[in-house]
Amino acid sequence: MEIKIATRACRDPEGADRTFTYYLTVDQEESPRFACENYGVRIVEEPERNSACLPGLTTSAARIDQLMTLLVDNRVGPAGLADIVADWL
Repeated sequence: MEIKIATRACRDPEGADRTFTYYLTVDQEESPRFACENYGVRIVEEPERNSACLPGLTTSAARIDQLMTLLVDNRVGPAGLADIVADWL
């Protein structure tokens, strides 16, 4: 499942307008003893539809909220997602 969180527009260093849409991905993780939600992130650049997705990053709602805030506030695009998440982890 995906939940749209935000859309942000910005201008890149070359002066081109860019628009990014941020999605929270939610997967159900099940074991014999319990089930929980596992959260990830997908970023789509409009209108080209370039995207990057990193599912299953955390089961913590607070942690994924922190990451989504970081990504949206800094207008991180699909190309930068993996580097930002690597530093965040």
